Amino acid sequence: MKSWAVMHLERQVAVIREDGTCTVFFPRFMPYDLDLKPADEDSLITRHDNLEHFYTWCANRPLTLSRSSAVDFLVSHGYLRAATDRDRAAIALAYHGLCLTDVFWIRHTEENIRFAQIDLWDHPLSDEYVDVVLRDHGMVARNTGLARASDAALPKAYRVPNVWIQQGGSFQLLKGGDPGDVEAELVSSQIARCFDVDQVLYEPMEFEGRPVSRCELVTSKDKSIVFARNMKNYSLRERMTLGELIRSRDMYGLHMMNIIDYLIGNTDRNLSNWGFWIDNHNNQPEKLFPLMDFNRSFRSYDVPEGSQCLIMKEKVSQREAAVRGVREIGLRLVRDLPEDLSALFSRLNALRQTRLEVMFQTRLEILKQAVKE
Repeated sequence: MKSWAVMHLERQVAVIREDGTCTVFFPRFMPYDLDLKPADEDSLITRHDNLEHFYTWCANRPLTLSRSSAVDFLVSHGYLRAATDRDRAAIALAYHGLCLTDVFWIRHTEENIRFAQIDLWDHPLSDEYVDVVLRDHGMVARNTGLARASDAALPKAYRVPNVWIQQGGSFQLLKGGDPGDVEAELVSSQIARCFDVDQVLYEPMEFEGRPVSRCELVTSKDKSIVFARNMKNYSLRERMTLGELIRSRDMYGLHMMNIIDYLIGNTDRNLSNWGFWIDNHNNQPEKLFPLMDFNRSFRSYDVPEGSQCLIMKEKVSQREAAVRGVREIGLRLVRDLPEDLSALFSRLNALRQTRLEVMFQTRLEILKQAVKE
């Protein structure tokens, strides 16, 4: 009978067998988005659920491969026929489920292999990587080079131009796409730097003749990130809601996220765009991870209210959430904003055919007034 070990660094935290029975050795070191329950041979429903949860978890592990080998790997593992989670899980299992988000991985129980031999931080596959996200109804190949090299192999809908590169011993993510989205991320990053908030810094760059934003990888063998959507199991185990978890860890970070998102009109702060730092030594959440993903900024930006705040449990506007934040912690400006905002917004204004700095100034003034009240 086949069996797989779920690994955290060098620790075997669980074993699951192809009949759905499993053994969890270290519950506190389990992946946050993998739910396995003890089951004997008579527990048919539990065993079925265990297998489905395991395959789904595997199918959501990003595939990180060198650009030169990605196409051959996907085709040889039946990419075009990978229609189910079990199909996609088989691909993930073939490369040990490694990714740059955390330090979990998978091995067959009979394999004699250690994390130190294969981890991506110490053993890169090449200078340029492609991330293929194994989820939804297919795999999303996020790399212009892959798209160029594989026109016959990959559907056009799966070609999204994001690519990891490695320079000077560190990973950097290059994010492409619509030029307006790229510029929105760069402008937002310049604004966010004026505030006292942990954040990923985005810089302009060209990749294969196209404008992209560039940022450093924030994870390491010491720290992982877990998105808010995957905190349910931890919250249940600790008998607290997600809101209670945030209040116990980082209310300051939550308020600053709402303040910045309101100012820049970020409409994409869903449960997959924020989350928690995880200390890999104990697999416990510390605080919110740095603010990131600004490419959907300056949308719903024609009125001061903004869109609905996606972070708060109750239904409130971005303006209400941001005002609440500045009343609790202040505006937290640590340096002056650029005097000539028109110059900062000039390229984005041309791409969006509007004057976005006017609404930005309006929203900033609303928050300044809220501080005084």
